Amino acid sequence: MAQKKRSIELTQVTQWEDGKAAHVEDYLAVEEPLEMRARRYSLGVTLRTPGDDQELVAGFLFTEGIISRRKEIVALRMPSDKDPERNLVRVTLDPSVRLATNSAARRFSAGSACGVCGKASITQLRRRGLRRLEAAALFNPETLCELPPRLRAAQEVFGRTGGLHAAALFGPTGELLVLREDIGRHNAVDKVIGWALLGGLLPLTGHVLFVSGRGGFEIVQKTIAAGIPLLASVSAPSSLAVQLARELGLTLVGFLRGRRFVIYSGEERIAVSVSAPAGAS
Repeated sequence: MAQKKRSIELTQVTQWEDGKAAHVEDYLAVEEPLEMRARRYSLGVTLRTPGDDQELVAGFLFTEGIISRRKEIVALRMPSDKDPERNLVRVTLDPSVRLATNSAARRFSAGSACGVCGKASITQLRRRGLRRLEAAALFNPETLCELPPRLRAAQEVFGRTGGLHAAALFGPTGELLVLREDIGRHNAVDKVIGWALLGGLLPLTGHVLFVSGRGGFEIVQKTIAAGIPLLASVSAPSSLAVQLARELGLTLVGFLRGRRFVIYSGEERIAVSVSAPAGAS
């Protein structure tokens, strides 16, 4: 089982308010490196908020194409907080996983903000064999509008620190299945997908992934890898994210706030009726 890690740190700060300064205690979101190793290879280093590390590693291995199924993870050795190598996870993979041929391309460092840096392009993802998502699911726009308050209400650590991103998996009718927080939005997504992978729930057909912040290229490719047909975000997607979503059939929604959202790709999965522009014949 995964070790429970501390995700909040208490510190002393000086607060200025309405002309008065005072020393007060404040909460910070913890940020620490995590390295993943298998055999003699380093699979990657990411800056993350400790907690749910087992899910993070499993999700990372899957969404980055290092493994393709749960059974290829034989064991995850999760260190304790007292371990000198407490930020090192040792992964035992099935012998069929060929690290010698693909690990060189995966020796990178991932910052908490940028995701997997220097990675690639849509062309590389095509080579990975990511498949176009089926268009069977249909979602109610009213259900989508209910997701932001449900996400916010469940963000326990964010409520105390104000410094974390969140990713939440919802069922077809808007029920919250799992929420994970992290200083990096891509890490939060990997934790959610890792939760599903370890639970034998992939692919996540008919589900919605909702993320705080923007819907970037990395998050789009992870969503597609997990078989999730709809990705929604509080902010805007990037141009490359939209391009990838359109090419591989992902429904991509941005600016989901209040009773408004923008559909960038996959409109056919959302039960909306588009009115003609004013003056159109």
